[in-house]
Amino acid sequence: MNVVFFSPHFPLNFYNFCVRLREVGATVLGIADEQWDRLRPDLRASLTEYYRVSDMERYDELLKGLGYLTFKHGKLDRLDSMSEHWLEAEARLREDFNIAGLRPADMRRIKRKSEMKKVFEQTGIRAARGQLAVDPAAVRAFVRRVGYPVVAKPDVGVGAASTFKINDERQLDAFLASRSQVEFILEEFVEGSIVTYDGLADRDGKVVFDASLRYSRGIMEVVNEDTDIWYYTEREIAPDLLAAGRALVQSFGVRERFFHFEFFRVPDGGLLALEVNVRPPGGLTVDMWNYQNDMDLYREWANLVVRGRVENAPTRPWYVAYVGRKARYRYALGLDEVLGTLGDLVVHHERINDVFSAAIGNYGFVLRADELGILEEAAALIQQKA
Repeated sequence: MNVVFFSPHFPLNFYNFCVRLREVGATVLGIADEQWDRLRPDLRASLTEYYRVSDMERYDELLKGLGYLTFKHGKLDRLDSMSEHWLEAEARLREDFNIAGLRPADMRRIKRKSEMKKVFEQTGIRAARGQLAVDPAAVRAFVRRVGYPVVAKPDVGVGAASTFKINDERQLDAFLASRSQVEFILEEFVEGSIVTYDGLADRDGKVVFDASLRYSRGIMEVVNEDTDIWYYTEREIAPDLLAAGRALVQSFGVRERFFHFEFFRVPDGGLLALEVNVRPPGGLTVDMWNYQNDMDLYREWANLVVRGRVENAPTRPWYVAYVGRKARYRYALGLDEVLGTLGDLVVHHERINDVFSAAIGNYGFVLRADELGILEEAAALIQQKA
């Protein structure tokens, strides 16, 4: 099986997907704009061929690259990057080279928040009310209907980039006067905590791995207020979250892919769907799942792609937390003091790439314990300011 992996060197931990593909028998073909000799040695060893382009944003170069790989290795069976940024380019290339997976016709419903809401409604799942910010009169009518505050976000966007709260008429006027060419959607502000339903679906859309995350704060607040965040993996998935998440796997036609669905848990105890992503969550979350389940999700994905099945199911014997720190703050404990104090609770720690630092910090710690309270205390200790 010939598998093309886009940008195999970034994010840093995603090289593991290529290594595991090679180990289970795939011919792994990389394409990116990084110099070959700057790829880590174990990634280079996993790649049968590497095609370098000068600019990953130039579709003509990607097209030429896949043409070359096809000429050298024959029919290309799969193409992926696990990254939101490359979804549309990958879909075009799959169509051009007749590769299985998401195509351009699938992009609207999995990229546009306004289209996601239509699927939520068709599936019978509540969602925050929204209005595209195209017609100012319609926007003002929407705000009168739902009341302030409202949240403005790009209709196509990742995380909390360019997402902010509008609290009054003055801020709404300023927003409408200064809109860029980016298409925005306004949503009613929802009081609640963000929970996720995440996992991996097989070729038939059956969920073969699932998980759930809970965040200390909303990503929008963390980015806009430049504060710290920590989040953790649940050991039990609430029945209503499980049912809603699995319904959306079917409604969005998730096949042979990771997924990351976000919901609000609202004060009445119910759920409101927020958005869907057909990729794994960012940061070190895949590694967190590995620590939680004592398994290797990189290998399980490779097994699914190459062999059509996974070998292990999640057991969730641990709580695992990610705790981020930002360079702008002075913390009570330095790195060595954190490691010395928490000992074996810290299973991993590393510097975070600046691309992700606004949301999850410049340095991250992964912690593991069998009781959530232990992780809560440890997170507070790590993020305590000097």
